[in-house]
Amino acid sequence: MPDNIDRVLARLQWMRQERIWPNGLRYLWTDAFGVTLLVSLRNELADDRFLAEAEWVVGEVDRVLGRPLGIRIGEQADRDGQYFHYLAMWLFALSRLGRIKPEYRQKGVDLARAIHPRFVAPGMGVVWKMLEDLSGPYPGFGLGALDAFHGLVVYSVLAPDDLRKEIVEMRDLVERTYRKLHVTQDLGLGMLLWMSHFLPQQPWAETVRERSLATLDHMWIDPPGYFCREPALPQVKFAFTNYGVSIGLQAVSAHAERVERLDRFFESYRSGDSYDRDAITHVMGCCSRFPGELLATSPQ
Repeated sequence: MPDNIDRVLARLQWMRQERIWPNGLRYLWTDAFGVTLLVSLRNELADDRFLAEAEWVVGEVDRVLGRPLGIRIGEQADRDGQYFHYLAMWLFALSRLGRIKPEYRQKGVDLARAIHPRFVAPGMGVVWKMLEDLSGPYPGFGLGALDAFHGLVVYSVLAPDDLRKEIVEMRDLVERTYRKLHVTQDLGLGMLLWMSHFLPQQPWAETVRERSLATLDHMWIDPPGYFCREPALPQVKFAFTNYGVSIGLQAVSAHAERVERLDRFFESYRSGDSYDRDAITHVMGCCSRFPGELLATSPQ
């Protein structure tokens, strides 16, 4: 663990110096993982400077991306609208911050209650992408395959009593869909593994965990040691999605050797495009090395 912490601290310092994160452009998915990372470091190192930085990020997300209802996807012009799965990860980050300062837990509860009826059609599904004011679905987008799972897990972690009605609606959607769910994309599989480890004894969690691990077996490219984007695309690989798979594997205590192999591979791999410097690559890389509060077994 000390070696991983040192690597994470060095990478985080480099990101600050290069104005990549947390002092770069806001992007809700990255900020959610980043806030969770900062809370993890604060708890591991007993250093409240990381807590102060996490709170600063929350304030900046509110200032830059916050809307009367919900939170915009990102700061750049082409990152308009709202994704439920991004909001769900943000709620998770607030839940972890709320372990230290309860007002952030309440902030998450308020946000969940505000967005839930806009995204969720009970008995039907969760809209994957909404217009920025949440007045309706974003043109061309339908229901998300994983969003109900994400909502069920995050609501249960955040506030199982306060969000009881919302949890019932999400659980019903999960029960309707999990038996036929078949995901073939790397990040989706990693996130499903991550979701499953919070409620591991529930039948849906057992099913998606087994199915996701089996699919990932067909996507492991060895050598050199990475997960391809889809089973039919063995040459296509992304660092940040592999880091998502790594987090999922660590959550269910599977394939530790593959986690280490992919971390080593992507330390030197360069895609030659914007992902080489994008915050999502490096923040999720830090979380892969040190998942901390992303794991259900992290200290309360």
